[in-house]
Amino acid sequence: MISSQKLVRPLLTAQRRLFSLRPIAGGRDVVIVSGVRLPFAQASTIYQDEMAVDLQRLAIKGLIDQTALPKDAIDYVVCGNVIQEVKTSNIAREAAINAGLPYNIPSHTIAQACISANAAIATGAAAIQSGHADVVIAGGVETFSDVPIRLSRPIRQKLITLPKAMKKGGPIGAVRHMLKGLKMKDLSLETPAIANFTTGEVMGVSSDKLSAKFGISRQEQDEFTVRSHTLAHKAHDDGFYKDEIIPYRGSIAENGIKGNSSYESVSKLKAAFVKPNGTHTAANSSFLTDGAAATLIMSEEKAKELGYKPLAYLRDWSFKSCDPWEELLLGPTYCTQDILQRNSMSINDFGVFEIHEAFAGQILSNLAAMDSDIFAKEKGWSKKVGAIDFDKMNIKGGSLSIGHPFGATGSRLVTTAARRLQEEGQQFALIAACADGGLGHACLLERYDN
Repeated sequence: MISSQKLVRPLLTAQRRLFSLRPIAGGRDVVIVSGVRLPFAQASTIYQDEMAVDLQRLAIKGLIDQTALPKDAIDYVVCGNVIQEVKTSNIAREAAINAGLPYNIPSHTIAQACISANAAIATGAAAIQSGHADVVIAGGVETFSDVPIRLSRPIRQKLITLPKAMKKGGPIGAVRHMLKGLKMKDLSLETPAIANFTTGEVMGVSSDKLSAKFGISRQEQDEFTVRSHTLAHKAHDDGFYKDEIIPYRGSIAENGIKGNSSYESVSKLKAAFVKPNGTHTAANSSFLTDGAAATLIMSEEKAKELGYKPLAYLRDWSFKSCDPWEELLLGPTYCTQDILQRNSMSINDFGVFEIHEAFAGQILSNLAAMDSDIFAKEKGWSKKVGAIDFDKMNIKGGSLSIGHPFGATGSRLVTTAARRLQEEGQQFALIAACADGGLGHACLLERYDN
């Protein structure tokens, strides 16, 4: 049990340091009022006929309907989205308008890989702290059922200059223009790749390398995967998600969760990335997922004025980056260390952990790095982050089972963590997530005493 004196000290330190970084801020507390998501689903299943903008619209509308939020009280909308449709590049604006929000509410879209929704929430919180907003809807969306597939670059260049060739040489000139210099390989299509642009490496390979570095075995990864599915299935059966998920066509079922998963069945799968002896498979890697989420954040004063009972305070957050060649998915470790150091806290001060499960190997590697004296010494830290109690981490399932729509996962993590604080009566929650490019995020929530 943490003493009340010990709780107050780090909290006051967090407030002083957080506000000192923003001299124009009024020092206002930011609260998580509510959050929802659509059922996360495997790509090309229930949402195969929906555009991403439709999913985000449904999430925003569901949040407004559930909270009975007056639309004219909303000051800003910010959403995350990674694989963008050109027609809706500012998907936050299009989704807001189509959800019935007034036209005078500004909005913008953020792309920061798998922590896009976290960036959206932090952006909204900063606006509230600085006095530029009181009520912000922040969330995110992703669909892999409707990704943009392009012609090859040589053909695109030909088509862009075709009108000029047509004007100069007529139909024959246009044909000659199109055929000149083209190769057979140019006739292929380009699809979005789950690979880092700079390193050219697929994230599954990066995670496999990270697991080898920290000695995470295939058995440990498979056992963790089964744990995720078992806990997610139980959370649904227990009704934990009934108020968090907005029904789609009358259902809140999430079709990526396999409650009957067993170590025996998972362990039979072959390596998916580093073949033939890699440890990452289709089972212990998060699957391609469609989904959308939305989180309602406010200044504490506005929440009280509107009669809401918030779930949690958003006390602090961190965004860090690391070596994309060797540590692509190790961002959570750096961000967690940053949160603890800045707020004079210990890992033992947290009763709730929600950490993104991109791959079983990725999350287990981060946990190993956090609990490593050697790693801390290499990085010049005064001490290691510490060991995270599995009984407090992702106990309602995680991305391996629930799914991982890139732009939406961060909102899910925050909403689930805030709701767990209330349900479990814990004081502090830590949220952490990795992202492509060697990026990472962590944030600190404190339970709101209702």
